[in-house]
Amino acid sequence: MNPADFQILADLLKDKSGLMLSQDKSYLLESRLAPLARTRGLTGVEDLTAKLKANQDKQLITDIVEAMTTNESLFFRDTAPFEQFKDVVLPQLMEARKFSKTLRIWSAACSSGQEPYSLSMLLRELGDVLAGWRVEIIGTDLSSEILSKAKSGVYTQFEVQRGLPITMLVKYFKQDGDQWIIDSSIRSMVQYRQFNLLDSMASLGEFDMVFCRNVLIYFDNPTKGKVLEQMNTIMRPHAYLFLGGAETVIGITDKFKPVIGHRGIYELS
Repeated sequence: MNPADFQILADLLKDKSGLMLSQDKSYLLESRLAPLARTRGLTGVEDLTAKLKANQDKQLITDIVEAMTTNESLFFRDTAPFEQFKDVVLPQLMEARKFSKTLRIWSAACSSGQEPYSLSMLLRELGDVLAGWRVEIIGTDLSSEILSKAKSGVYTQFEVQRGLPITMLVKYFKQDGDQWIIDSSIRSMVQYRQFNLLDSMASLGEFDMVFCRNVLIYFDNPTKGKVLEQMNTIMRPHAYLFLGGAETVIGITDKFKPVIGHRGIYELS
């Protein structure tokens, strides 16, 4: 890919999704966009870029952004955050919300739904502990295609083998040929919405917990700061933010501070 075409695509992605790509990542553009070019009857990414320059086709722009921002996910990814959610954060929030008995959880950039469904299964496992509580889980992603998969709750054998305990597979999934379908009681606990993290978050309402894991690593520091400061405005008192292991708020914003002794969890400053 020539440098000019790379820059056109990189600028588009930065503007529309916040995704930052350096020139040494041009192979990612090639591998992700070549299939898209073929579906449009084009020979390669160069033709795709030429079409983009000739005509600012909104659907083409959407397809390019979705192809580049759809990331792999898995159930109970990294394990520790889900244990912290169940054993540390949830008990503290239940004490703080004992009068309202409401909890709202946002799974930002939820991809194909494994993260919000993992949270749903953990909550369902608590049984009577949450009796009388109203718990909402909102899953959002930029990609409409990946959200359709999340809403379906249908996964391959490979996908359910990655991170999902066998006890939960047996309890909450039904096999249909070579696919596994998540139980409707788990699927109904999650609401999905298409959402761009660069947009205003006011329409999402307020949250007690935000999971935004392994997302900020793709942004530059000013964009990270913008996203985090917006999140701060929609989080209720005593709310918690979960970031990925390679992510931090330090040096980016003073709106959050680390929860001492629990890597990857932050609270309002």
